[in-house]
Amino acid sequence: MASVPSLASTVQQRLAEGLSAALPEAGSADPLLRRSDRADFQANGILALAKQLKGNPRELATKVVDGIPANDVLKEIEVSGPGFLNITVTDAAIVRTLAARAADDRLGVPFAENAGTTVIDYAQPNVAKEMHVGHLRSAVIGAAMVEILEFTGEQVVRRHHIGDWGTQFGMLIQYLEEHPHELDHKDAEVSGEEAMSNLDRLYKAARRFFDSDEEFKTRARRRVVDLQAGDPKTLAMWQKFVDESKIYFFSVFEKLDMDVRDPDIVGESGYNDMLAETCRILEESGVAVRSEGALCVFFDDVKGPDGNPTPLIVQKSDGGYGYAATDLSAIRDRVRNLKASTLLYVVDVRQSLHFKMVFETARRAGWLNEDVKAVQLAFGTVLGKDGKPFKTREGETVRLVDLLDEAIDRAATVVREKARDLTEDEIAERGAQVGIGAVKYADLSTSAARDYKFDLDQMVSLNGDTSVYLQYAYARIKSIFGKAGDRTPLAHPELELAPAERALGLHVDQFGEAVAEAASDYAPHKLAAYLYQLASLYTTFYDQCPVIKPEPPKEVAENRLFLCDLTARTLHQGMALLGIRTPERL
Repeated sequence: MASVPSLASTVQQRLAEGLSAALPEAGSADPLLRRSDRADFQANGILALAKQLKGNPRELATKVVDGIPANDVLKEIEVSGPGFLNITVTDAAIVRTLAARAADDRLGVPFAENAGTTVIDYAQPNVAKEMHVGHLRSAVIGAAMVEILEFTGEQVVRRHHIGDWGTQFGMLIQYLEEHPHELDHKDAEVSGEEAMSNLDRLYKAARRFFDSDEEFKTRARRRVVDLQAGDPKTLAMWQKFVDESKIYFFSVFEKLDMDVRDPDIVGESGYNDMLAETCRILEESGVAVRSEGALCVFFDDVKGPDGNPTPLIVQKSDGGYGYAATDLSAIRDRVRNLKASTLLYVVDVRQSLHFKMVFETARRAGWLNEDVKAVQLAFGTVLGKDGKPFKTREGETVRLVDLLDEAIDRAATVVREKARDLTEDEIAERGAQVGIGAVKYADLSTSAARDYKFDLDQMVSLNGDTSVYLQYAYARIKSIFGKAGDRTPLAHPELELAPAERALGLHVDQFGEAVAEAASDYAPHKLAAYLYQLASLYTTFYDQCPVIKPEPPKEVAENRLFLCDLTARTLHQGMALLGIRTPERL
């Protein structure tokens, strides 16, 4: 089915036609339509037009209004102030537009058939290290952007650029070679989480040894050379670390209710064979130059604290490759082999300078151009209630699995308090859906670039801007249908709408615009804000417009059930795009 024009686009078209008819000299002027508190919509475009035509804006506005023929969409147009147009649409137009949305499985949201290909780089844990709270935002924001972009028609390729290469693995392998008893978990019963705890403990022990023993440091660096040269024994040990880490990663992502597939995991090691060629291309083209033996790219606007230029080091003076070489090789691969038109990196804001230099280098090399863009969706830090970086009482980084388990436990308590006829298994299932939803929504309802406080008490609250509030609104709607008897949802455009019905209907109609804005701006928080307002407007509607009791006339009940049904479908679809479940009973 074709996308359904929103009321805003229909009104915009009627106004544009009126403008062209009344003021042909204006050409195709934009009415500049927006939602308004004073009416359903307000158009401000005539002010700019009056300046251009050197006319009186109120007179021009009146001329435009007089030139718009009577129709079944625009109920009233009032000229206000210096030339604003306050526009009220008919109740029938609202209901007819919503009925068209309800008839479409996609709720009338446009789907671009020939959209581009976006490669999203997100959820980037490190091999042999436990995931901590710092890994949360990349995973949650990235997964939401995958869903939102795919829903609008974009071809999306997922990439998880895990840390699986470099000096730390030489250090780790050498330490294990010298202390084989330290990683003794041959028992098949050991879980991925326990195995990862052992690996993480081993990594920390190896790091302490590496930092304190120069001879061990030399042996570890020699082991890195063996790894890069493909020594079979060294490679086999490295592969074991990677395989065990992946089992753990999958278990954490499953708890996060995220779909992470093995073929999408292409870590640093996946670009090894390209590094030398990347450096050769950059040096031969003059994009990178040798400086004190290292291969560097310099930028006029990037300087260190001393005022001297700070280069992007692609290859170190000892011949080793830095992160830049891997990131640039990944860009080459994603553009050349994956045919990307957009590269989206969901990466900590603290890496912004690195990616700014990497993207500029890729542009100079011709890998990024007018047809291929790279964007960093930079995110801020997760803070504790005290506003400081989130740590345990002992000052350690908080393990992600501990955080998620606590969220699930807190949510299960809330569900149990509200549950009337749920079994313990159902409470556990809902607890997971509510707890994980609460964590995701707290992240996604905040602009990605901002830091946010991780406050579980607030996250699982039934009041305020939380996923629990939205989930409860959805479950409340579903409960209405259990009491509706033989009454069914049916749109009645002939009915006059109550104020709460109009407000809800107008907002439901904006769903497509909210999804489009979240996709184009890479801003899932805008979709979250839309859904929160939808749930709030539904709460007002529920309080002011009886659906079942006291029983309204048949047509009114059917129309209100229709509004309930479309609101529920919109909430369900919108929350799914954020990666959050909507249980039918809470």
